[in-house]
Amino acid sequence: MADDGVWTTNAMIQARAGVNANATAKATAATDVYVLDVEAIINSETEYNWSDAYAAGLNADVKGLLHEASACLCAIKVISADTAGFTSLSEAQFMVNVLDDTANRAIAKLKDQNIKTFVLDA
Repeated sequence: MADDGVWTTNAMIQARAGVNANATAKATAATDVYVLDVEAIINSETEYNWSDAYAAGLNADVKGLLHEASACLCAIKVISADTAGFTSLSEAQFMVNVLDDTANRAIAKLKDQNIKTFVLDA
């Protein structure tokens, strides 16, 4: 099965969800259910269509921010789907908190007009 995301791959999501995440929840069939929605949320939140810009060509820096934000948000969904594989609920919650913070930091950078100008002009 192919990845449905514009810029987010299943491998990126799996890496962030961790080894204890449920195998079914982090399979491509499962992550494809929400990856395009997450990318649309990032486009909406930043008020810029990164999906179209990605296809036209972006530099590695902005691609990294997009990968980080979207894969982290998708990994949160993977972890939330089934926390049974984690050593404790607090381990799963800690991972979700770290992923949420990381995604929010990346999105904040994408929203910042000075940074947006920098990454689009680079």
